[in-house]
Amino acid sequence: MVDTVFLMFGVAIFVAVALGLESAFMWWNTTRGPEAQRISRRLRAASAGAHGQSQLSILKQRALSESSGLDSFLILLPRIHSIDRALVQSGLNLSVGEFVGITSMLFVLGFVSILLSLHNLVFAFLIGLVLAALPLFHVLHARSRRLAMVEQQLPDAIDLMSRALRAGHALPAALQMVGEEMRDPLGGEFKVLFDEVNYGVSVHDAMLNLLTRLPTGDLRYLVVAILIQRETGGNLAELLDNISSIVRQRLVLMGEVRTLSAEGRMSAWILSILPFAAGVMIQLANPGFLKVLWTDPFGIKLVYGALCLMAFGIWWMTRIIKIHV
Repeated sequence: MVDTVFLMFGVAIFVAVALGLESAFMWWNTTRGPEAQRISRRLRAASAGAHGQSQLSILKQRALSESSGLDSFLILLPRIHSIDRALVQSGLNLSVGEFVGITSMLFVLGFVSILLSLHNLVFAFLIGLVLAALPLFHVLHARSRRLAMVEQQLPDAIDLMSRALRAGHALPAALQMVGEEMRDPLGGEFKVLFDEVNYGVSVHDAMLNLLTRLPTGDLRYLVVAILIQRETGGNLAELLDNISSIVRQRLVLMGEVRTLSAEGRMSAWILSILPFAAGVMIQLANPGFLKVLWTDPFGIKLVYGALCLMAFGIWWMTRIIKIHV
C-alpha cells in the first residue's frame, strides 16, 4: 500500500512538473518566441508612421518602451518621436527606451572614467557627450545604409508592380506580390503596406505611412504618382514604367558621381583620422611628450580649440563631397 501511494505521488509530481514546464514554454513562445517577435515587429512598423493620427485606431500604437511609466516619461522629451522614427527607418530592433538607456549609460561611463582619471570636469563632460553620440551615429549609419538598399531595390519593385497590373491584378494584389517576392528591407515594408490596406486603412494613408518609414526621393515619386492616378485616373502601369526608367537613370548618374568624388571622400577620411593617429603614435613613442596638453591650462585650451577647428573642418569637407542628384 505504501509503495502504491509513493508511486502515485511520484507520478503526480512528474505530471505537475511536466505541465509546469509546458505552460512556461507556451507562455514564452506566445510572448517572447520568434513568431511573437515577428508579429510585434510588423505591428510596430505598421504604426510607426501613424503618430498623432487618431483616425487610424485599428493600428497598434508603437510604444516607446516596454514600461508604461518610462513610456509616460519619454513622451515628454522634445523630439522623441523623431528618434523613434529614425529607429524604425534604420531597421534596428531597438525601442526608444533601450536607445535612451544605452546613450545614458555611455555618457555616465565616459564622464565618470575621465573625471576620476584626469579630474577635469569640462573634458569629462565632452568625452561623455562623444560616447553618448555613438549610438545615434550608429542609428543614422544604419538608416542611411538601409535607405540606400531600398533605392537599389525600388526599380525592380516598380517593374514587378507594373507587370502585375498589366496581368490584370488590382493595386493591393500588386503590393502583396512585391512584399512576397522582394527581399528585405523593401519586401518587408511592402508587406506592412499590404497589411495596412488589408486591415482597412485607406491606400492614401497607407502610402503616406510607407513614405514616413522610408523617406527616399525615388519612393516619394512612386507614392505621389499612385495617389494622383487614383484621383485622376489613367494608365498606372505605363506611369510605373516611366518612373522605373527615371529611377534607374538616376541611380546610374549617382554611381558616376560617387566614382568622381571618391578621391575627395578618401582625402576627407585621411585628414580627419590623421591628427588622432599621429597623437597615438607620438604617445606610444614618447609617453611624456603630449602630457602638457592635459596638465597645463594653456594646453587644455589648445586641445579645445583644435577639436572645435577639426569639427568645423570635418563638417565643411562633408558638405563639399556630398553631392545631391
